[in-house]
Amino acid sequence: MSETINAGTTPTSSIPGLVAGTYALDTAHTEIGFTVRHLMTKVRGTFQEYAGEIVVKDSLEESTATVTVELASVHTRSEQRDGHLRSGDFFDAENSPKMTFASTAFKPEGDDYILAGELTIKNVTKPVELAVEFLGVDQNAYGQTIIGFEASTSISRKDWGIDFNVPLEGGKLLIGDKVDIHLDVQAALQA
Repeated sequence: MSETINAGTTPTSSIPGLVAGTYALDTAHTEIGFTVRHLMTKVRGTFQEYAGEIVVKDSLEESTATVTVELASVHTRSEQRDGHLRSGDFFDAENSPKMTFASTAFKPEGDDYILAGELTIKNVTKPVELAVEFLGVDQNAYGQTIIGFEASTSISRKDWGIDFNVPLEGGKLLIGDKVDIHLDVQAALQA
């Protein structure tokens, strides 16, 4: 890990090399994805268009994160399924084009962290907590300070009004309610 500190920034006390400032998500090195059960398998998907920033404060507990995702950018390797996910049965991307997350608290938990915040989908806002594993601080090929982390949570899609399903024999349903969300993030310190 790099211990370089950029001019005009101050180091935080608990993570070596991490400096206060605004970090923008690097979309070339970040993935926002999900997994949901479909029959006897799991469907994995990602979102291709999003923007976000992490504002690191001198005290990590005061740091914030915001992300905006374009729901029409959903990608599951099936054009037909992606079209259905964009429809009113699921995301209703035409009328509610964005999913947003805004943090409300950041706290250490053992060697990792919990990031609490509000997730908004289809104009419904609910609290969520993400488990965060900080992967480190370094510099990219352009000399920018970068941070990396993974975050994950599970939600009930019904809580956000996404309750389309197809009943099957024996009382089973085609699509699971639980959605696992995972983020693999690299973000670069902005000048």
